[in-house]
Amino acid sequence: MQQFFMDYGLYLLIALLIGIAVIFLATRGRGGGALEDRPAPPVADAHRPSAPAASDIPVIPDPAPVVAVPPLPLVDPVPPVADVAPDPVAPPASAAPVDAAPQQADTGAGDDLLRLKGVGPKLKAQLTQLGVTRFAQIAAWSDNDLATIDAQLGAFKGRPVRDQWIDQAKYLAAGDLAGFEAKYGKF
Repeated sequence: MQQFFMDYGLYLLIALLIGIAVIFLATRGRGGGALEDRPAPPVADAHRPSAPAASDIPVIPDPAPVVAVPPLPLVDPVPPVADVAPDPVAPPASAAPVDAAPQQADTGAGDDLLRLKGVGPKLKAQLTQLGVTRFAQIAAWSDNDLATIDAQLGAFKGRPVRDQWIDQAKYLAAGDLAGFEAKYGKF
């Protein structure tokens, strides 16, 4: 008999557990112990919480109105072309390389900001609305100017620092296309 329990004891134990589970599930549907089937006991009125009085509710004042801060105007550090004396060190315009961009007259159009790596047509339009039209402006930005412009770029926020606009603009404002292309690649 001892050998029988050693050989089949585990099977008997499993059969016993299955039988208990079947009996439990069969009696559960007939109100055999499920708590959600039982009605809730009545609650005495003395134990119900009362609603707070109107004078007990704290009054929260309206928040202060949000005031939009207008963007700071950027000062164009480049004087008009008529006031600039020719640079005696610069080579004559006829000696300029073929791939160099032609200099623009001061017609209010500004520089071609699309030459900056990371600036596309949408960002150029946004910069123009902010008053940024020249490489010299960007090259002269301080950390505060950079933060002010960056905060107004919306979806393009972080682009001026990531794409190193100030450094790029220094090359382009100086007309150092060879230096620009050596560091940032061709246009």
